[in-house]
Amino acid sequence: MYILNKESKIAASFLERPWKKLTYLEIRKISGKKSKSYIYRTLSHLMNDNVIQTEQIGKSLLYGLSLNLLQTQSYCGLLSESIAWESNHIPVNIIEKLAEKIRKITPFFVFIVTGSYAKRKENKKSDLDVVIICDDAVKPQAIMAEIKLEGELSIPNVHSFVFTRREFLEMLTNKEFNYGKETARNNIIFFGGNIYFNMLNEAIEHGFKG
Repeated sequence: MYILNKESKIAASFLERPWKKLTYLEIRKISGKKSKSYIYRTLSHLMNDNVIQTEQIGKSLLYGLSLNLLQTQSYCGLLSESIAWESNHIPVNIIEKLAEKIRKITPFFVFIVTGSYAKRKENKKSDLDVVIICDDAVKPQAIMAEIKLEGELSIPNVHSFVFTRREFLEMLTNKEFNYGKETARNNIIFFGGNIYFNMLNEAIEHGFKG
């Protein structure tokens, strides 16, 4: 599944820290694109599609995601998932097996790889750290019971964390640093991208700043 194009690589510049507004120079550095006209043309397209918005701070023009819009949440979710499935360093067969087991409990979930694999610092001894976020009506213990054996038998071993939507939001909005904030800063999203960005927007509206 390959849906990434040159323009989406500019949009992807905002995914590492979706809550942060970026200058043109920051976008150029993160995206690796050097053509000024190309970057501005792409930013113009994204603004016309309401994916990003601008803000003038002093002499600086800042660009940021319009995460309060459902269409932006869906766009970012789809882009994040596409990037995830193109990652060649993650054993996607394990992701598929775990996701199939989770679907036995609930069809609505967020599936995130975090830790060393998300940072691309994994080695032969690294576990595959996985975060699953489910609806508040679902019991995390039920998901853990379903995936536990598969994760223990997998190579690499899977280290799983399961949170409800409410639990994850509470971690993001708490003042102290925690695993939820670590996940927000370092993640590769395979399923439920639109749900994740909807939660992230809610956290931002309640004071989350990364």
